[in-house]
Parts: sequence; C-alpha cells; structure tokens
Amino acid sequence: MSKVYKAVVTVADRFVPGKLRPLWEHPAGPKTIFFWAPAFKWALVLASLDSFSRPLEVVSTSQSATLAATGLVWTRYCLVITPINYSLAICNFMLGVANSVQTMRAYNFHRKHAIA
Repeated sequence: MSKVYKAVVTVADRFVPGKLRPLWEHPAGPKTIFFWAPAFKWALVLASLDSFSRPLEVVSTSQSATLAATGLVWTRYCLVITPINYSLAICNFMLGVANSVQTMRAYNFHRKHAIA
C-alpha cells in the first residue's frame, strides 16, 4: 500500500501550486499520516454531533463519556508530539466537547427518569 501511496504523491507533487507548496511539504501535511488521521477522525465528531438528534433514552452515557475523555486526553498529546499536529488537536478537542455535552445531557436525562 505504501508503494501505491508514494506513487500517487509523486504524481500529485507535480500539480501542487506554489502557494500551497508550504502546506504540501509541511511535516504534518498531506504527504503524512499526520494529515490523514484527523481528516478521517472528523467522521467520529460528525457521528457524535448526529447523536444529538437521537432520543436520550438510547444514548449511552458511558460511551459518550469514554469518547469525551479520549478526545480531551489526545488533544493534549497532539500538542506535545513532534511535529505538533494542530489539526488533530482541534479534531480531538471537538470530539471531547461534543461528547462531554452529550454525556451531561444523557446523565441528566437518566437521573431525572430513574425509577426510585
């Protein structure tokens, strides 16, 4: 797979305009996993935002809390690795925020509707 990816990058390299060259050549740019990880991880953020439309009785508080913790912990990690990956940090932070809000919503719902 890396041979195919390298071939695609080599071909694409010829078409990158001069103004985009710094982004293209950046240590966390499209030529590296540091770019593609957050690009695909945004799907988790979008799924988390989509779960706001689900009824709260089917929302898992533990799953939302786990995703929130994961997002916030990895946000910190993204800021201490080399190269610093701001795009992944923003993605993880948004994952943490979205799921923190969802956790509180689900927790309050389940607490309010608990049978005494």
